[in-house]
Amino acid sequence: MANLVYKRVSTDKQSTDRQNLVLAEAGIEDPVVFEEDAGTSSRLHPLQRPKFAELLTYARPGDTVHISEMFRLVRGTGHVLDVLDVLHRDQVALRIHDGAFSAMDLTARHPRTGELLSTVKFMVQTLAAAGELQRDLQRELTYDGLRAAEAKGNKGGRRPAVPVDKTDDVRTAYLEGRSIAALARDHGVSRGAIRTTVADLLPEYTAAAPGAPAPELPVVLDMPGKVADFLRAAELEPAERAALDQGVTVRRGQGYTLRITAVPAVHSQLLSHCQPLGATTAVPAQRKARREYANRVNAFIQ
Repeated sequence: MANLVYKRVSTDKQSTDRQNLVLAEAGIEDPVVFEEDAGTSSRLHPLQRPKFAELLTYARPGDTVHISEMFRLVRGTGHVLDVLDVLHRDQVALRIHDGAFSAMDLTARHPRTGELLSTVKFMVQTLAAAGELQRDLQRELTYDGLRAAEAKGNKGGRRPAVPVDKTDDVRTAYLEGRSIAALARDHGVSRGAIRTTVADLLPEYTAAAPGAPAPELPVVLDMPGKVADFLRAAELEPAERAALDQGVTVRRGQGYTLRITAVPAVHSQLLSHCQPLGATTAVPAQRKARREYANRVNAFIQ
């Protein structure tokens, strides 16, 4: 009975370090590894991916497929059930070693008919509908990424700023023509840390006038989806439209919020545009959405 290991990353900027760590901890004996080319899209159906198709051709009844987390193989309910149907047809087991579904027996079959148990289908559909796969993806990418980095001797968190005793050296080197990228490499810090150290020497630097108020700093606020949908059809100023267009969609069950980064003044202007949602003629869900956004905006303006 062979142990077949499947690995995949979504972009060529990622590595399999995290998957390797999870699978190594599982203690799989004599693994036969099938690894997709870097950048194989998760949007491609698992049964159409070259290495997974090769794995299925290689597999024999009684073999077990091992993956670190379910999202390495599938991303949606349809994909899960399609893969399970094929594995059950070929009498191949599936073992997920971490994250969503890792505690479930996805290979359970009806003792008389041999069909995939309806309870397995129900659990898969319920967890997927609840967004468990997406939450697991976000959590595991962060947590296990840190574990993999620590295993290699790297520490997480921000890179350090330029030490005080090196500030003069950095500024002198910059004035002598050393690039920001080169200085960042020399001192083992980020480019942002170098830019902060030489900020007043940069061509775009403009000294603030004496007594001038400090510029507003951008803040990140979550805008309910119903507010965002309303504002997309409204007449907005360029800065307001840009903030809305650059917002990051965050799924919330059946709805979503739009995570917007903008200065408080822009948030305030966006709030003023959605006044009609607070009217008695608006549906209750719209009034609630506007009220939630107003509370978040007002917390920064007051």
